[in-house]
Amino acid sequence: MELRVVDKTDDELRIEIAGENHTFMNVLKGSLLENDGVAAATYDVNPEQSGGQTEPILSMSTEDGVDPLDALEESARTVSAEMETLADEIEAAFAAEA
Repeated sequence: MELRVVDKTDDELRIEIAGENHTFMNVLKGSLLENDGVAAATYDVNPEQSGGQTEPILSMSTEDGVDPLDALEESARTVSAEMETLADEIEAAFAAEA
């Protein structure tokens, strides 16, 4: 996964996340929207509406002095932890059947 900051201010961030698709972007966006400091989060992967861009671009804004990079990091860690929990539960379910 390659990241490229397209634009950043104190409360807004646009970042390209190369190599990802709707599946990952929806999960990340959902986690961001659950973050109390995030006011808005969306992404775009439509090259026709994006001047030929083909990699997803995540756009987000924060409030209450929350740095958007900090919010993104927190949300990414949340997604990672949820995936670890899912992997553990799957492993336990298969172990119980054996």
